[in-house]
Amino acid sequence: MTIKISKINKLSKHGPCPVYIHGCGFNSALGLNAEEIHARLQQGRSPDMIPVSGWLNDGTDTVVGKVVSELPVIPIRCKQQDSYNNRLALSALLQIAEPIEQAIAQYGHERIAVIVGTSTSGIADNERALTAKNENGNFPEDFHYCLQEVGNPSEFIADYFDLKGPAYTLSTACSSSGRVFLSAKRLLQAGIVDAVIVGGADSLCRLTLNGFHGLEALSSTLCNPFSENRDGINIGEAAAFMLLSLSSELQPLDADKPQQAGNSGKPIALLGAGDSSDAHHISAPHPEGNGAVEAMRKALADAGLTPQDIGYVNAHGTATPLNDEMEAKAIHRVFGVQTPVSSTKPFTGHTLGAASAVEAAICWHILHYSINLPAQINDGQIADNLAPVNLVQPETKLTKQAVLSNSFAFGGNNISLIFGYVHD
Repeated sequence: MTIKISKINKLSKHGPCPVYIHGCGFNSALGLNAEEIHARLQQGRSPDMIPVSGWLNDGTDTVVGKVVSELPVIPIRCKQQDSYNNRLALSALLQIAEPIEQAIAQYGHERIAVIVGTSTSGIADNERALTAKNENGNFPEDFHYCLQEVGNPSEFIADYFDLKGPAYTLSTACSSSGRVFLSAKRLLQAGIVDAVIVGGADSLCRLTLNGFHGLEALSSTLCNPFSENRDGINIGEAAAFMLLSLSSELQPLDADKPQQAGNSGKPIALLGAGDSSDAHHISAPHPEGNGAVEAMRKALADAGLTPQDIGYVNAHGTATPLNDEMEAKAIHRVFGVQTPVSSTKPFTGHTLGAASAVEAAICWHILHYSINLPAQINDGQIADNLAPVNLVQPETKLTKQAVLSNSFAFGGNNISLIFGYVHD
C-alpha cells in the first residue's frame, strides 16, 4: 500500500488544533437510539444492566450490561468476518454511514483510516465453536479462526466500506479505544490521511467474566462507584464509533441538505488528548494517581485549556476499591472540588476495550444534544476515605464548553480525552 503524504496541518505547530467529530454511532446497555439513551441517562437507570446466572465457573451470579437490540446482518462479501463482535460494531457504524460516505466522496478510499480498540474481538464466537467441537468433534462449518484475531474488527470495517488507508487495532486493555483518538490525531496532523473512523467494540464472553472474577474484581450486584460499599465491576458489551477529520465540515452528498451541528449550533471536536504509562503494577493503579494526573494535565495542555475550562469529568469509575480511591485523589489534585464528576459505568457496565469510546460517545451526546450531565448512580453512601470530588447530582446542567473523559488500564496505561465546542 502506497500512502500519499499531504501538506502537514500548520495549526498543529502553532497551537491547539481541534479534531472535528462528524457523527457518533453508539449501541450499549444504554440503548441504540438517542431518545432511549437520553431517557435512561436522565432516569438514572438502564434496564439492560441485568443479573445473570451460569456465566461464572463457580456458579456465582453477577450483573452484565447487555445489548438487546437486533444486530444488522453482515453482507455476503464480508461473510468470513461474520462475528457477533463485528455485527455489534456494525450496529454503531451504520449510524454514521452517511458522513463516512461523504468523506469517501470528498477524500477518496485511500485517504481514510480505521483505528479500533478492543480486548476480546471474536472470543465469544470462539467459545461457542470450541463447545461445539468438544461435543461433536468438529468446529461449526461457518467458523473461521480469523474471528479471534484482535485485528479483525479494523479489517472488517475497512472491507465493509472498501477503505484503502491504514487500518489497525489497538489493544491496551481498558484504554484501548481511548488511544485510538490519540493515534488518529497524529495521523491527521501528519497529513497521512484526511479522515479516520475511530472507536471500539467488545462483546460479552465467559473468558473475560471469569478472568475478572478470578481477580476478585467482579461485583455480584450493580456496580457502586465511589461508595463505601463498592466491591467491583460489572462487565458490559458495547460499540461506539466516530468519524474524525481536521475539517469542520464535510461536503454533503446532497448539496441541498444542510449540515447538522447539534442543539448547540457549534461544531464538536476532540480538543485534546493526554496519555501516560506509570507501570506501577500489572493490574493495580498507582495509589496516588500519578499516571492519571499526568494524563489529565497532558490533555489540558494539548487542548490549551485550564482545569477551570472543564465543565464535567467522566470518571473511569470502575467501582473497585483501588481505582476509585486513586481516581478521586487524581481528580481532586487537578480539578479540586468544583468540577462535576460521575462514572457512567452503572449505565453500561465496564465495556473493557470499548470503554473509552463508549464514554466518549456519552460526552458527545451531552454536547450535541445539550442534555443534563449523568448523575452519579450508587447507594448514596460515599466512602469517607476518598478525596473530595463534586459528584453529579440529578438535573445538573453543563455550564462550560468542554468535558474530559478518563480511562485507566492494566499496567498503568492511562488516557484522558477532552471534547468540546469549537468557536469559529
